[in-house]
Amino acid sequence: MGWRLKKTIVMVGMMGAGKTAVGTALARRLDVPFLDSDEEMVKAANMTIAEIFERDGEAFFRQKERQVIARLLDEERGVLSTGGGAFLSAENRAIIRDKAVSVWLNADLDLLWQRVRHKDTRPLLRTADPRQTLSDIYRARVPLYAKADLMVPSEDSYSIDDMADAVMAALKTRPDVLEKT
Repeated sequence: MGWRLKKTIVMVGMMGAGKTAVGTALARRLDVPFLDSDEEMVKAANMTIAEIFERDGEAFFRQKERQVIARLLDEERGVLSTGGGAFLSAENRAIIRDKAVSVWLNADLDLLWQRVRHKDTRPLLRTADPRQTLSDIYRARVPLYAKADLMVPSEDSYSIDDMADAVMAALKTRPDVLEKT
């Protein structure tokens, strides 16, 4: 017995919430493509996200990100992981609401810090006090992530498969998204 995906599932949440890892596991389970808006941006620009931020600025990055998300939602049905800032834009939220279902992976600040503190790939955390910066970003973004269609809490003890199970359970409440075959 399988599942038929009727709408793209868009993973939203903070950096370190597990959007890529959980999204990949979920796509495998549903036998649909896994898409990553950040990955698409890197391919198109032939630069890292950090390099795009540095060269062109955040406003340019967000404009390109919106175009990539809209294109991916038009082209293919699957699981789409977005960058941590993508869902902050009212325009992106409207595009996602119209064409997909958004799933917020809700991880608390301590868990996020554990996951991102040793990585140098986060341009927004290249500050004198990255822990405080993460905390500020978290506080600003949580009310916007709360606008997602579904929220799945992320626990420190959860494996990627546990998280994929939790997302599947949430999606099963949405017959407009997932249909048993």
